[in-house]
Amino acid sequence: MDAAGKVIASGSEDHEPFHSPRPGWAEQDPRDWWRACGSAVRKALKSSHLGANEIACVGFSGQMHGAVLLDSADEVVRGAIIWCDQRSEAQTLELEKLFGRDALIQLTCNPPLTNFTLTKLLWVRETEPANWARVAHVMLPKDYVRFRLTGERAIDMADASGTLLLDVANRRWSAEVLSKSGIDVGLLPALHESPAVCGKVSAAGAEATGLRVGTPVVAGAGDQAAGAVGMGIARAGAVSATIGTSGVVFAATDRPSLDPQGRLHTFCHAIPGRWHVMGVTQSAGLSLRWFRDRFGVAAKDGRDPYDILAEEATSAPAGSEGAFWVPYLMGERTPHLDPNARAALVGLTASHTRGHIIRAVMEGVAYSLKDTFTIFDEMKIPVTSIRLGGGGARSPLWRQIQADVYAHEVEIVAAEEGAAYGAAILAGTGVGAWSSVDEACDKVVRVASRIPLNQANSKTMQHSYRTYRKIYPALRQVFS
Repeated sequence: MDAAGKVIASGSEDHEPFHSPRPGWAEQDPRDWWRACGSAVRKALKSSHLGANEIACVGFSGQMHGAVLLDSADEVVRGAIIWCDQRSEAQTLELEKLFGRDALIQLTCNPPLTNFTLTKLLWVRETEPANWARVAHVMLPKDYVRFRLTGERAIDMADASGTLLLDVANRRWSAEVLSKSGIDVGLLPALHESPAVCGKVSAAGAEATGLRVGTPVVAGAGDQAAGAVGMGIARAGAVSATIGTSGVVFAATDRPSLDPQGRLHTFCHAIPGRWHVMGVTQSAGLSLRWFRDRFGVAAKDGRDPYDILAEEATSAPAGSEGAFWVPYLMGERTPHLDPNARAALVGLTASHTRGHIIRAVMEGVAYSLKDTFTIFDEMKIPVTSIRLGGGGARSPLWRQIQADVYAHEVEIVAAEEGAAYGAAILAGTGVGAWSSVDEACDKVVRVASRIPLNQANSKTMQHSYRTYRKIYPALRQVFS
């Protein structure tokens, strides 16, 4: 990306999908991320027709919450336990007893959840003592890749917020949480603000990527905070709703805004001196991918399968004539905080078609994200604009469904690179292309289109949402 915000070139490389050795478990090999990174960077450099000496700075983003464990020789101890893994329920209960739920929320702004890094560390310590004995360093996913690029052990405030080890309000590791949980601070990387330069490309990193030795590298941010920067979600009132594998509703705040029930995450923003609140749906885009993988598409004519699915869904009216999908394929965070929640397709009749079911899946994801807006309203968090991101923002139907479910006009920004675009903004800020992240967002993030709500459909969706909210309580005892 150049200083005007124009994307000069991009490159991508697939890495291996997550491995699930047991139901609810999710692991990946960090070394495969590094392999894919080297290939993708080389592709971007080649297509840019720029020399490595013309790259001023490198930004970083990546999936949050994962536990990458290295030994004293910097070798990977075991597969990384990633964000959606649910195995550490016993450890979350232990933390509740150890601290008290309310006390832990006061210390870290968040309750204990299976998704957070600390519960994963405790699971390894308790169930794999031989592996734990080897652990010399703990990192999050993107920080392992940056370590391989630079040799520096670092993490940003935003990603560190999702470990349950950070004093989020004061932007420092929590001495009390570390002490009581028995985690040595020496295992953890150094803390930095997201736009801060925290390392330089090493000789080994240059060989793997084609970048120049000595190129500055900033701390960057986890995918949600970086994606929010890339969409211009910088100041209070600006909100994003992103449908990727998971779904996230993200609001910037000027101070730590705490949900006493812990249904929302309160994290540091990628912008120094700012925070954000975030609600998470575990299986948002994953719901539609699950349908595609299990039941296929109606036609194979060379088009994107998701476009074909969306076309089928247009045959059904708003509200899917009473068919509902609750998207809890991997448990659920907001608002239920329940790793045992399970997905369900309910309300079916003999007249429902594939189109109804596909639309119900798309609507169910939007209803789940609306749960976060409902909590925002309870907490009096302002919502002046909603910008859509992720794969869900590429589908015209899903855009309209979201506008109608949220009962609010939604916006699409011109840049589609999401977290990568935000990471580039953070890199440019780090080397002075802009004086601040705010200035960068004001100058380079542009709204490409606005989608108003359909008043009649929105009225139907508000009625359906009230029904949707009754489904989880009705089914909770079935799956507990």
